[in-house]
Amino acid sequence: MQQTDLSVYNNHPYHPGGNAFKRLLWYYVNAIIFTSRLFPINGLKTLLLKLFGAKLGIGVVIKPAVNIKSPWLLSIGNHTWIGEQVWIDNLVMVTIGSHVCLSQGAILQTGSHNYKKKTFDLITGSITLEDGAWIGCAAIVNQGIIMGSHAVLTTGSVATKNLDPYFIYQGNPAIKARAREIN
Repeated sequence: MQQTDLSVYNNHPYHPGGNAFKRLLWYYVNAIIFTSRLFPINGLKTLLLKLFGAKLGIGVVIKPAVNIKSPWLLSIGNHTWIGEQVWIDNLVMVTIGSHVCLSQGAILQTGSHNYKKKTFDLITGSITLEDGAWIGCAAIVNQGIIMGSHAVLTTGSVATKNLDPYFIYQGNPAIKARAREIN
């Protein structure tokens, strides 16, 4: 029976973007300013994200203790909220529309590994959250997912497939529960 052998893991085809200095500088800025609770100043965070290559609309709110892996692979629309302890693990592009809410502890996970291969190869897929989407507390959106306009992923749920617009999804894996009606 074959076994996983991490000693032969080769991440060579993947490139995280930016040069080595930019990635190192971002590592420290992220650790000191973003993942910390010591800098609650939203304007500073949005300015730094833009300086590192993120595309941000107006009125973006980023709460304390947010972890963003690669700002140069991030696009956020207008009036979007990113709650405390959100983790945007963007090995590849993450596109977040306008009026999107990522609640506390939500995770956007663009990478995984091929458990069927001895070499445990990296698998990546971009994530798109369309306008008005809402990700509940501690919910997870996996790689390659498109979350339709005004879709909801409820607290603690895990999106493993695309989510249709104006529907509420719940569970692990998340299933379509009912239509979202906005009054």
